[in-house]
Formats: sequence, C-alpha cells, structure tokens
Amino acid sequence: MKQKKRDSWGSRLGIIMAVAGSAIGLGNFLRFPAKAASNGGGAFMIPYFIALFLLGIPLMWIEWTLGRYGGGFEHGTAPGIFHSIWQKNRFIKYFGIIGIFGPMVIFIYYSYIESWTLAYSVFSAMGKYAGLADQASMQSFLRAFQGVEHNQYFNGPLVAYLFFLVTFVLNIWVIYYGIRGGIEKLCKFAMPLLFICGIVLMARVLTLGAPDLSKPSWNILNGFGFLWNPDFSALRSAKVWLEAAGQIFFTLSVGIGVILTYASYLSKGDDVVLSGLTAASTNETAEVILGASIIIPAAFVFFGPLDIQAIAKSGVFNLGFVTTPLILNKLPFAQIFGFLWFFLLFLAGITSSVSLSQPAVAFLEDEFDISRKKAVLIFGIAAFVLCQPVIFFLKNGVVDELDFWGGTFFLVLFATIETVLFAWVFGMEKAWDEIHKGADMRVPRVYKFIIKYITPLFLFFILGMWLWQEWLPIIFMKNVAMENRVYILGTRIVLLGIFLTLGILVKIAWKRKRERQERMR
Repeated sequence: MKQKKRDSWGSRLGIIMAVAGSAIGLGNFLRFPAKAASNGGGAFMIPYFIALFLLGIPLMWIEWTLGRYGGGFEHGTAPGIFHSIWQKNRFIKYFGIIGIFGPMVIFIYYSYIESWTLAYSVFSAMGKYAGLADQASMQSFLRAFQGVEHNQYFNGPLVAYLFFLVTFVLNIWVIYYGIRGGIEKLCKFAMPLLFICGIVLMARVLTLGAPDLSKPSWNILNGFGFLWNPDFSALRSAKVWLEAAGQIFFTLSVGIGVILTYASYLSKGDDVVLSGLTAASTNETAEVILGASIIIPAAFVFFGPLDIQAIAKSGVFNLGFVTTPLILNKLPFAQIFGFLWFFLLFLAGITSSVSLSQPAVAFLEDEFDISRKKAVLIFGIAAFVLCQPVIFFLKNGVVDELDFWGGTFFLVLFATIETVLFAWVFGMEKAWDEIHKGADMRVPRVYKFIIKYITPLFLFFILGMWLWQEWLPIIFMKNVAMENRVYILGTRIVLLGIFLTLGILVKIAWKRKRERQERMR
C-alpha cells in the first residue's frame, strides 16, 4: 500500500522563518524582560548565555537532526522518530507521545491568550482604553474583557470569545493549507513585519525624554541601566540559574517537539547546522535586542526606580496588557503605537501557535495515512473542545496548571529523553555524521563532548532540582486555593485523558503497520 507524498518546505528561507516564527513568541517580548529585570539584571545574562550554549544550541541541533532523520522514514513526530532510532525497543515510541502531548496542551491555552493580542490591537486602533490612566483601571479593563469581573468596560466574556473564535479559525485556516502553502507563507510574511513593528517601537523608546523635569534621573539611559546593570549576588541563587535555563527552553522552542516535526519535512541533503543556527540567531535577536528594549526601559521612564521593581515582578499579563498600554497612552500617537505593540504580539503568537498544532496533525497524517484535510478537522474539533475550560475557568488557575505540565515539566523531560536517545542510543559518532550531512558549516568539535555529556547532565540536574524542591507541593496542591482545587484536579484528569488517548492512538497505529507488513509478506 503506497503512502501519499509528504508535504515539504518550498525554500530554505521558509524553514528558517518557520522555525524562527515558532520560537519568537510572547515570551520574547514579555517573559524575557521580566525574568531578566527580576533576577539580577545584567547578571541574569551570564546563566542565560551559559544555558544557551550548553542547552539551547545543542538541543536545537539535536532536534533538527532527529527530525530530518525521522522524516526519511516517513515519520514527522516523536513516536515514529524515536522508534526509527531504537527499533529493538518496543516501548520507546510511547515516550515520544510527550512530543505531541506538550505542543497540544500549550496550544489549548496559548491560542486563547493570543486572541487577547488581536483584541487589544483593535481596541488600540479604536482608542477603547485611551482614557485609562492608572494600573487599577487598566487591570479592571483586562479582567472585564476576560470575563473575570463585570464592570462598565465589558458585559461578560462575549467580546473575548468572539476574538477567540476569529483567532482559532485563523490558526486552523493556516494549518489547513499545509507546510508550504500555509505555515511557510504565513511566516515569510509575518516575521519581517514583526521585526518592522519591533524596530519602530524600539526607536520610539530610545528617543523618550524624561517626562517629568523634576525627576531627571527617570530617563531612558537609567531605564536600560535598571535592566542591564548586573547584581552579581543574584548568581548565588539556584533559582536564577533555573530561571535562565527555563527561559532558553521557552525562547528556542526546544524540548517541545515542534522542531522535530518541522525538520522532518527536510530532505536528506538539506543543511541543518547553519539553518538551525540562523533560526536560533533570529530568535535571540528578537529577544535580547528587541524584547529587552521596549517594556522595561519605557516603564522606568514613566514609573521610576521604585515602582519598576513591582512592575518587573508583576507577571507577563500585567506587563503586556496593563503596564505597556498605560505607557503608550502617555505618548503622542498612542493609538498607532498601541496597535503596533499588540499587532507585534499577535504576529509572534500566531506563528508560534500554528507550529504547536503541526505535531498532532502530522501524527494523524503520517501514522494513519489520512489526508491533511481530515487530520486538521480532527485536530480542530478536539482542540476547540479542550479550549473551553481555559476560557471559562481562567480565574481558577487552569492556565497556570496547563502551562506547568505542558510548557515546563514535560518540556524538560522530553528534552532529556531525546538527548539521551541521540547521544547514547543512536550513538555520538553516528549522530555526529548525521548532523553534518549536507551541512554548509562544521559544528565546533567541542559540541561533540557537550552534547554527549554536558547537556544531559545539565538536564538531569534541572529535573533533580525540581523533584527536590517542587514535587510534593505541586502534586498535593499546597499553593492552590481550596476553592480552586477541584478545577485543578479536573484539569489533571483531562491531561491524563489526553495522554492516554494519544497512547492508544500510537498503539493502534503500530498495530496497523504490523498487520500491513504481514499482509505484504
């Protein structure tokens, strides 16, 4: 039985833009500056760059190489790719379930948050929040939009739900048209536009003067100083090192399973060394240069050295949807700059969310040999149903629970598994040869040692620290309010259901393959 021809990338630029689009998300512009400012400022960049060179870049090359290798066996997701590496082990494919489970769980809540950025783009252009001048009123505006509270700004969550529907349909529409016709086209358009928006906003921030002449120290130079002047005492804290490593995972989209799937559409002769490094460099430019040059420095100028401490630690949502609109409201042409900010976030969000959907769609296409149209329909229905608890139980901690399991714990666990498989099961010598097939540059030889020893040890250390410090309080919901525990328990049951369903699908897919092979004999 002949399988249908798999999709492919149209150009090298397309795959680079798509992987960069997957990596460049809300975390680049919200999470990174907040983490840097609240974890030692410039000192945070020391563990950040150490984690980049010892975790991020090795994992990036591992995933590009594994994905391309698995694609040669008609596998585009981790179960099939892991099985291709270790065919004698009949259980290894089940470990690969994490590479579908993680992206799907993240998509469930990420697409809803992404819809807020589209909504606020429209609100900015319309001047809907233009009259709000303090943190309390802007916070109230956000909470009313989310449906968490009722006030004069919104009468229930209907507006938020409509924007969610639009965003969800846009995501499904893009993935419906496939790798080349949908995702690649989107990213080749969205990535340059995102950088244009970011550069315009950065240029405006750099030209900010001191708004209060009685406080000349509230200037942009001191704003950058707050973010970048190092507090080296912070390096004594294990938390800072773990936060830096976590940010690298988030920012490069490694350990999720998306890069594996994207790289599976490459041919054997396609370069993964330079292409992967280019995609990672594009992401780091967006994060370290653009992401660090907009919110925190501008907030310092308008709120000063005392309030900025609280702002930096106020959380991603407050930074993006409360503090930044307040800052932009104080500028001439506030509606234009507000639109640029939220449209930038929307572009970053949608290029990431379409990538999160691809592993599940590719799994259905490759392992069940069904059409993309049918695979997207199945994914769309399942994802839409699973998004509903996120929307209606936001205030009960559902998003935080999904983010922990899908976007934190399983992310590190999956990265550990694929690193061990690559370096120790596949074998470092064979892996080193596979990395360099069709390569336009040689990976520095020191990375042979790093990938085999340092990266897995670093990952085991992170997992060990988490188990030592966090395991019991999280499992027993020690920090969860009593009234929210039923929602968290329900979320965990749903997550377990998703994981078991994927396990059953993997079992069915491999049973069908065995039966087909027996018939062919």
